[in-house]
Amino acid sequence: MASAIGQPLTRVLLSDQVYTRVRGLIIEGTLKPGDRLVESEIARQLAVSQAPVREAVKRLVHEGLAQHIPRRGSFVASVAQDDADAARAVRVTIEELAARTLAEHPSATATAQLQAQVELMREAAREGDVGRFRDADIVFHRIVCEAGGNPFLPKVWAVMEPSLRALRVVSDPLFTGDWQEMAEQHAGLLEVLGANDPQLAARKFAAHARGEIPTA
Repeated sequence: MASAIGQPLTRVLLSDQVYTRVRGLIIEGTLKPGDRLVESEIARQLAVSQAPVREAVKRLVHEGLAQHIPRRGSFVASVAQDDADAARAVRVTIEELAARTLAEHPSATATAQLQAQVELMREAAREGDVGRFRDADIVFHRIVCEAGGNPFLPKVWAVMEPSLRALRVVSDPLFTGDWQEMAEQHAGLLEVLGANDPQLAARKFAAHARGEIPTA
């Protein structure tokens, strides 16, 4: 019987499974901003010990999807509107500079990596998988920051990314727009990076970061 079932799950694998399950509930809006993540209750519902739950919650906190408050516990992240506006303003500046820098120093490797993320977004949009879409979206913009050769851009992005994840996944988990259209917007951003026009790339990425509807 044991050989038919396979090897027992390790604690790491259990932690991954718990993380995926809870993260999905946050993304789809079942767990809402401010909801407490009670490790003992999650462990009971998933029929696991508290250790993998604790590790999963730590990952969610590191990712920006949860917040830990000493002596109170961990909660689904809440983002104040002022904080959201401030984070977006910084993101606009980062994306504008990153796009200009990469357009000035194009990279075939980066282009291939970005195209792969666009394809992942298209696939996720077809399947209605919001979590995978947002992951690919975040990675797309991270690659742009990393590929231009400015060593400070990826460092700044790494500091910002947990907040951006919270803004994008927690603040608007029930986005009702066209995900396929959003994927094609990223395809357009990739195209403009190869247009040999750094200023155009900077404008388009800044507009995207502000949430503006793309124009020709």
